[in-house]
Amino acid sequence: TEQMVSYFQSSGKAYPAESLAKGGADSIETFCRIYVEEAQAEGVRPEVAFVQTMKETGFLQYGGDASIEQFNFAGLGALDGNAQGQAASFSDVRTGIRAQIQHLKAYGSAEDLKSACVDPRFKYVTRNSAKYVEWLGIKENPAGVGWASDKNYGYAIVDMVKVLTSK
Repeated sequence: TEQMVSYFQSSGKAYPAESLAKGGADSIETFCRIYVEEAQAEGVRPEVAFVQTMKETGFLQYGGDASIEQFNFAGLGALDGNAQGQAASFSDVRTGIRAQIQHLKAYGSAEDLKSACVDPRFKYVTRNSAKYVEWLGIKENPAGVGWASDKNYGYAIVDMVKVLTSK
């Protein structure tokens, strides 16, 4: 949790406390703690999920296919070519984080979820198709599936994890 907080703070971006407090995370510390709790519950590496969020949202500044009010931290349902706002929406921060964690677990494992599924796109994932974080990028995945179509998507996440874990 402390490394995640430090990593976020080193970005120089302001934590959007007003917007995320409405969903149950009034501080970066609370936000990071939720990541750790949810990731550990499903057996997913919290640092991978957290940096993916930083990548997807520009360190919680948004501006892409989802808005902060949707509590969607990794672009779930934001498909290439969709208009802004068509991404999935969640009732609060924890549910949005849980959905992301469940989606990551679907890519990295064939194990059953520990919690009830809140990820509306879980059923579309080819289970256990990204055994390595690098394979989250469709172009780098030998099966041609993955989280995102950006070139070197998974490699970028790995690079970000290296920076986070050095904090």
